Amino acid sequence: MRKIGLIGGMSWVSTRTYYDHINKLVQARTTRLASAPMLIENLDFTDLVRLSTPEQWAHAAQVLEDSARRLEQAGATAILIGANSMHKVYDRVAGAVSVPVIHIADTVGARMQANGVKTAALIGSRNVMVESFYRKRLVEHGVTLLPPVMDNVAEIDRIIYEELMQGRATRSAERTFKTMVTTMGQAGAQAVVLGCTELDMVIDVDANVLPIYDGTRIHAEAAVDWILNA
Repeated sequence: MRKIGLIGGMSWVSTRTYYDHINKLVQARTTRLASAPMLIENLDFTDLVRLSTPEQWAHAAQVLEDSARRLEQAGATAILIGANSMHKVYDRVAGAVSVPVIHIADTVGARMQANGVKTAALIGSRNVMVESFYRKRLVEHGVTLLPPVMDNVAEIDRIIYEELMQGRATRSAERTFKTMVTTMGQAGAQAVVLGCTELDMVIDVDANVLPIYDGTRIHAEAAVDWILNA
């Protein structure tokens, strides 16, 4: 098996989810005694939260570039960025190393394209929902995205940062997202993309009114394909 590197800590909750998904998938596809060869650098998220200025994003890019280099030097043969929002600096991170950096939106877009999904809604933090860096990757796979409902953006952002990233899953958040997903279906979405690595804490990925494309799970599956050279 090939060793993979994970830039984590953004938040630590999503790092735990990646570790769990990847190891369980490796076991399912090999033997029950197997575990995934992984290198994890869990970054301190304190200075990487809710970035807004070009200077803040430049700092984040440098932090992630340095992390990717350390993982490569330690033997990682491919790298994951364990946060949707941090894919805003993907190009700089990918350019800092000689090994592949697997883009989360590309894995999701490819899966949706293979399944024939033409129209979808995207749920994530503010920058993922509103800016183009993530959305354009899905569109490149033939998926039309519904425009974000701006009245929902602030509440989604609040739940992500004030609850989920701190490890709290509330019934109120579950009800909020269930209503949103239903409304998205009524607006014409064939599926919903979870563009935040903690959203599976409050959105039922396997049983919902619309098909749910959980970026964390799909990204982890792509990582296991790499590990097993599938």
